[in-house]
Amino acid sequence: MQLYNKLSAEERAKLIDEAGEKRLTISFYQYYNIKNPPLFRDKLFIEWDEIGVLGRTYVSSEGINAQISVPAKSFDKLKAQLDAISFLNGIRLNVAIEQDNKSFLKLKIKVRDKIVADGLDDDSFDVRDIGTHLKAADFNEIIAKEDTILVDMRNHYESEIGHFDGAWTPDVDTFRDSLPIIMDEIEDHKEDKNLVMYCTGGIRCEKASAYFKHNGFKNVYQLEGGIIEYTRQVKSEELENKFKGKNFVFDQRRAEKISDDVLSNCHQCGEPSDTHVNCANAACHLLFIQCPSCAEKMDHCCTEECQSVAALPEAEQKELRRGKEISNKIFRKGRSEALKYKD
Repeated sequence: MQLYNKLSAEERAKLIDEAGEKRLTISFYQYYNIKNPPLFRDKLFIEWDEIGVLGRTYVSSEGINAQISVPAKSFDKLKAQLDAISFLNGIRLNVAIEQDNKSFLKLKIKVRDKIVADGLDDDSFDVRDIGTHLKAADFNEIIAKEDTILVDMRNHYESEIGHFDGAWTPDVDTFRDSLPIIMDEIEDHKEDKNLVMYCTGGIRCEKASAYFKHNGFKNVYQLEGGIIEYTRQVKSEELENKFKGKNFVFDQRRAEKISDDVLSNCHQCGEPSDTHVNCANAACHLLFIQCPSCAEKMDHCCTEECQSVAALPEAEQKELRRGKEISNKIFRKGRSEALKYKD
């Protein structure tokens, strides 16, 4: 029985092109005490592989965090599969604003200790005692109040290209880094301010809101469904859009355009740009912002050194990488000293 990918990303991309079928990019999460994560993982893989689901999903004893794509014709089958699972029955599926048939090219379902790396001791507080969920209209109303602190719970490279008006965007590399920084900064406002949080799809706020309530914050709120669901509601209800720029996403698309505002700059020349790329040198793969002019000049690389390596035949590149740690495992998105105009 197949419980792993047999096709490469290139082979899968070719099949997607040949099929010529529309695919939907979807995300969802649910905190739930899963008794046997490995068994649940295998069940999902078998069912999803049968209907052509691709993407990245984490399963743990605390729940599931899924970012996937599915053939549009198989959406109802996917929904039926999820509804047949008690704790996923009726789960909200965040459908991407901008679609791309190649947002994911492999099906990866991994068992992890946690579905989000938060660094928290869950036994020390009630993770179910979460903040109040806000729909888009209520969110717009509360963030306009003077007694509200609006916090972006995402990382620096996410908020750099897009964020809500008036939001505090902590300069952090990881979610776990943000929690103590936010706590120290706003600790004096536990009772006199509304603490309103948002993230991409809502999962980070789910745990963070319980953490901050446990630490004495009285008025804790979170954007229901994150930026993805907010954008859908703004469009369907014709509300004022308070989000400026792009929403960073963790798939091949890298971002969804929410407004025409360009908030960031090319990390190489400093000109306005909000297009994230990965360095074309596979041994580097650094995520950074690059404008079209620099992309052409640098052959989609972050440095002249990487440009030289990427120009070599693939066999020579592989030989250079042999036995060396792949640098893209180092969490330094946009932080390289080689980037003159990095945030």
